[in-house]
Amino acid sequence: MPDARLTSPSAERNRGPILEVLRQHLPSKGSVLEIASGSGQHVVHFAQAFPELTFQPSDPDPTARASINAWIAHEGLSNVKPPLALDVVADEALPEADAIICINMIHISPWQATLSLMRKAAKALPANGLLFLYGPYKRNGAHTAPSNAAFDTRLKGEDPAWGVRDLEAVIEEAAKVGLRLAVTTEMPANNLSVVFRR
Repeated sequence: MPDARLTSPSAERNRGPILEVLRQHLPSKGSVLEIASGSGQHVVHFAQAFPELTFQPSDPDPTARASINAWIAHEGLSNVKPPLALDVVADEALPEADAIICINMIHISPWQATLSLMRKAAKALPANGLLFLYGPYKRNGAHTAPSNAAFDTRLKGEDPAWGVRDLEAVIEEAAKVGLRLAVTTEMPANNLSVVFRR
């Protein structure tokens, strides 16, 4: 039987630094919803580190969901649910969760996906619930590194609706739906971890 697990080199590199940030912010118990889980490498890594939490991965891509299921089975994890076929832009609400994680989606999706994520997260999270975002951002309208500028150009070449977002615009949209910025953390490779609280 072929192995359905996908492997992303960037997920392999960034899962450790992201985990160190999540250790400071995730609740000690409860549920964590991951939006756009991709290969599933992140969710199994985090689930191993937080056995008291229940993780709900999701991805609209059936190939990604097959990979997530294969990673869950390979690691023998009981605190990760089967992935949901969830498209954040679609009409359905997000399942309620104590925390929501979204890694490397905002720049590889239309701006509408960010607006929808903010609106739905505000409804799905409890008071003081956490929304965690990770990826590259512009600050005050400017790229933080030449590599990010080149990445932005490459993204827009693939799809003009994609691109590295302005952090201040993301914070502004979050505030409109009652999500306040808690902390921004500089990460390796010119990325940021951005934590919001409801």
